Amino acid sequence: MNKASKGSMVAIAAALLVSYAGYASLQNHSPSASAAAHRVAKKHVAAGAIHLQETGSTLLFPLFQSWVPAYKKVASNVFITPAGTGSGVGIQDASSGAVQIGASDAFMNNGQLASAPGILNIPLAISAQQIMYNVPGLKKSVHLHLTGNVIAQMFLGNIKYWNAPQIQALNKGIRLPHHAIVPVHRQDGSGDTFLFTQFMTDTNAKWAKNVQFGTSVNWPQVTSALGAVGNNGVVQLASQTPGSIAYVGISWLNNALHQGLGEAELQNKAGKFVLPTAATIKAAANMMIRHTPKDERISLIYAPGAQSYPIINYEYAIVNKKQANPATATAVKNLLLWAISVKGGNKPMFMNKVHFLPLPASIAPLSRAQINQIKG
Repeated sequence: MNKASKGSMVAIAAALLVSYAGYASLQNHSPSASAAAHRVAKKHVAAGAIHLQETGSTLLFPLFQSWVPAYKKVASNVFITPAGTGSGVGIQDASSGAVQIGASDAFMNNGQLASAPGILNIPLAISAQQIMYNVPGLKKSVHLHLTGNVIAQMFLGNIKYWNAPQIQALNKGIRLPHHAIVPVHRQDGSGDTFLFTQFMTDTNAKWAKNVQFGTSVNWPQVTSALGAVGNNGVVQLASQTPGSIAYVGISWLNNALHQGLGEAELQNKAGKFVLPTAATIKAAANMMIRHTPKDERISLIYAPGAQSYPIINYEYAIVNKKQANPATATAVKNLLLWAISVKGGNKPMFMNKVHFLPLPASIAPLSRAQINQIKG
């Protein structure tokens, strides 16, 4: 490399490090810090283009899609390419180094981390999952009451019709049709499957013994069952299939409702039936976040509390703490610090659109500490 090239590379690295300092100051959430960070970023956009690839969770995908154009205004030299491929792919690609950021609704287990040392699981926000259905003749304004135990029996094939006594007993006064139940599950490695099967494991002993939980599981052999790829695939298939029941990430709730699917009220650990609203998701989070360890890998499923919604979780960025070079490391750090800031990616304008909650004030420092481990 000639002296001019070396000088150019040093200048780029220095500019990016200065830019990082500006973004880090954004975390004190003051307007002046935010403005200062923006000025620093704008000053150094000519430092050189950085390309970041994100892939994984289809639950996180709509949020990344809304982040990309917004972040372009903060760091116009950073080009982010998001892809909704399923959490399993996100974990795999980030672990192998194929992408800089993997998105996942599931945290990596000890075995996965042992095979991929140096991988961080960084919560970016809190999300939820709802149970959707396509029941012929049922008004869309009606929210069926369902329990984890009954849903598990539907997916196990033990409850075969919508007017089965177990479902009818939970929904007195609602006339349900004698229509075959069609369980719809994810075919790809999915964080949504991880969440759903955890809830099933927590509420049904047969499921806990024979199926258990994971991003991929051996689904019960049910003749009517169907599989789809991604949350978008599940919503489309369920909306086209009378009698279907499916689990859907909450960032796809508006789309699912628009396509005519119904939304269940789920029984929580306290025996109350609740919808996934900002209040019920927050209630569940408040019961669980105190147990969050330093590495932030924890299940938030089936929280106690009368108002708690039973299927919530952290949405994770899966990132290798050792990036290919200092410039890439700085760009990844800047993006993630912006993403978890209430002045950046955790703004209500982003969170409300996908029905997420921002990171709690007590958790954001843990994510920030993990982000600051990323080096080039």
